[in-house]
Amino acid sequence: MDVVELFRTATMAIRTNKTRSFLTALGIIIGVGSVILLVSIGTGLQSFVTKEFESLGSNVLYISPGRVSFTGGPPQNVEAKFDFDDVRRIGEMGSPITDASGMISRGVTVKYRNKSFYGSIAGVNEKYMDYGNVKIGKGRFFNKNAVERSQMVVVIGHKVYKELFGLGREAIGKEIDIAGIQVTVIGVLEEKGGGFGGAADDNSYVLMPVTAAMKVTGIKKPAAVMVRTESPEATALAAKKIKDYFYRKDLTDDDFTVMEPKELLSSINSFLGVITGALSGIAAISLVVGGIGIANIMFVSVTERTREIGLRKAVGATYKDILTQFLLEAILLSVLGGFIGILIGSGLSLLMKNFIETAVTPGSVMLSFGISCAVGVISGLAPALRAAKLDPIVALRWE
Repeated sequence: MDVVELFRTATMAIRTNKTRSFLTALGIIIGVGSVILLVSIGTGLQSFVTKEFESLGSNVLYISPGRVSFTGGPPQNVEAKFDFDDVRRIGEMGSPITDASGMISRGVTVKYRNKSFYGSIAGVNEKYMDYGNVKIGKGRFFNKNAVERSQMVVVIGHKVYKELFGLGREAIGKEIDIAGIQVTVIGVLEEKGGGFGGAADDNSYVLMPVTAAMKVTGIKKPAAVMVRTESPEATALAAKKIKDYFYRKDLTDDDFTVMEPKELLSSINSFLGVITGALSGIAAISLVVGGIGIANIMFVSVTERTREIGLRKAVGATYKDILTQFLLEAILLSVLGGFIGILIGSGLSLLMKNFIETAVTPGSVMLSFGISCAVGVISGLAPALRAAKLDPIVALRWE
């Protein structure tokens, strides 16, 4: 039997039992589709994080209270052992540091008339627009004078604006209630979308002068500090100067963390890569189940077609012909399932792109397809060997 004839015979056997063939390949379809979808979500998240860091600039350092680690351990929520005077002194250190900006943050319910919205109040200074990767859509941002005088003014995120006022309505100049205090809206941020989860945090921010936010929230110490340097190459020297400053204040490495953008981005991407790999591994269990299903059905097929095998051998089919025929059937089932799984996984990924950032990579498609082919070979080998070893005389007597 030539290859074309073997392929035609295998295809006919699959078409003869369409429902059984589909159910057999279902495990492969689910496994491949799940792997494609989960890898696309993980890749999209990594891409989003990278874009955010690039937009903030590679010459920005981040200072966080306590020890921050992405290698494990419970998350920390500690009060800073440094204050805004320290932030000011760091900003005045001179070369290679150009300026520093501290912020406080707390969840808060914002009210306007009979409407309310739970968002995040962020106390920042006038330099936040340079760090925060946000743009004003309406109105203006507050200036240095507003920070120095603790003016009760706010710039609200697009989601806050939509929930409190409604699209198309005027918000500038209106007063909203935050913790029982009336503050005036002077600006609305542009909607920030296309990120992971639609960049909900940015859209839900209520930005106000840090000095005013201290009065509203009662928080006196920064939750985070961003430090700008003269160039990306200067971040290491700036980090050393900041650490030396804190060491002179008798702070230890457990009291603060200075993170360089490359180091932070690498740590986050490594962490996300581990999560993506673990989730993909769990999804890949479906491929193992699918392989077992294919092997089981192929054994049943060999038993059902014992007389057919005997007849083929009697008219000249060789050991290799029978082995190739049944192995080809298993591979076709697996490849068909893999192809459908790729289409479904890619389709779901495109659908989810409306809500979160996803990215189907050629590597994940090739890997999934390759695994599905391998599953077909492995799961079909034992049944094919059994069929090829059948004695033609015994097979012809099979009832």
